[in-house]
Amino acid sequence: MIDRDEVLHVARLARLRLREDEIEPLAQELSAILDHIAHIGELDLEGVEPTTHVVEVTGALRADEPWESLPREVALSQAPRVSDDGKGFSVPSPQA
Repeated sequence: MIDRDEVLHVARLARLRLREDEIEPLAQELSAILDHIAHIGELDLEGVEPTTHVVEVTGALRADEPWESLPREVALSQAPRVSDDGKGFSVPSPQA
């Protein structure tokens, strides 16, 4: 089990300020996490492919295919202000 000094050391490294009543519960939680990691380390994972998700994700991205953009007039039609040349959005300059 992780002791009080280890919790305070980790908290200091993470720049966390812990109240006195948070130290013991955090020690228990961190110990449980490390126990789970140790258990995973004992598993025979020979031949198991690494994954990025616990379930298979399909169709997350569409094919990257070019198509026509909106006409400039349509894109700018809802803008509060358009630049003087009519080619883009007009935004206020930063206040000094």
